[in-house]
Amino acid sequence: MARDLDAVAEVVRHAARELVGADGATFVLRDGEQCFYRDEDAICPLWKGQRFPLQACISGWAMLNRQATAIEDIYQDDRIPHAAYRPTFVKSLVMVPIRTLEPIGAIGTYWASQYRATRGQIEMLQALADATSVALENVQVYAELERRVEERTAQLAQANQLLQDEVAERLRAELLVRQMSLTDELTGLYNRRGFLLLAERELQVARRRRGRSLLLYVDLDYLKLANDRFGHAAGDGMLVDAADLLRSLFRTTDVVARIGGDEFVVLASHYSTSEEVLTRLDKAQQSFQQRTGRPLSLSVGAAESSLQPDQSLEQLLTQADAAMYANKCSRRRLQAVG
Repeated sequence: MARDLDAVAEVVRHAARELVGADGATFVLRDGEQCFYRDEDAICPLWKGQRFPLQACISGWAMLNRQATAIEDIYQDDRIPHAAYRPTFVKSLVMVPIRTLEPIGAIGTYWASQYRATRGQIEMLQALADATSVALENVQVYAELERRVEERTAQLAQANQLLQDEVAERLRAELLVRQMSLTDELTGLYNRRGFLLLAERELQVARRRRGRSLLLYVDLDYLKLANDRFGHAAGDGMLVDAADLLRSLFRTTDVVARIGGDEFVVLASHYSTSEEVLTRLDKAQQSFQQRTGRPLSLSVGAAESSLQPDQSLEQLLTQADAAMYANKCSRRRLQAVG
């Protein structure tokens, strides 16, 4: 529930020390090619506020190697910069990375006498680091969402009463957004939960304006083939390319999301015709491949909302999914004939 970095650091430095009964604990963040000792809780000062090169610091080692390490005697380990530790009380330590896929920091605990940490203690510290990773990502989400709320509120403040109702509706949705992470980590788009929440609000707003909405169901073709042949890094690259393409084609007020492994959805409320949107998307794919030389193939289905209040978002999703599947099958038949 922390809303800023100071609150995260306050929890981490106390919790790390208390969990394992250490004489000191430190909260380290990666700052480019340096380790920034952001905060600490210790019997004597350590390195709060200081920076050290990643390659010359045990916290940097934990980040670069993406694994925890426990050192019973720091002066018997070549990874330790002994000169930096001699002025301190530290004799033994445990260092765990914050986020193992792409570490963004580390949590360290220290003992004033030689101490061998148990496997359970190391696992507890890693669990704390994993929770810290989620908290730090949420802090970024909250900050970005608050920025969006401020911009949108300033624009809608000059509108008429209908637009003021829309502002209130969106603000209530964005207050809920602050309580949970609604972003897909890989692509930066909304995830399934974020889409269902925000798209439902946008549908209600469109109906009040007596306007229609267009829902696109998009499937990234050949993702499994890319994963099998070239590895998941190549597949992730295709997903990011697809997300960037969709993000560039639609307005910031449209809801663009990745709701599954290779599945994306878009809810657009301001458009001319569905045919024009699909044509624009097809041309964007061709332009992307010509410009980058990278393959990108999307199967797309579209469904347009009615003005009936009983039409649900789930019904729109089902219709668009069925249209996408029919289009994909049609393309395969044409390829087979060709």
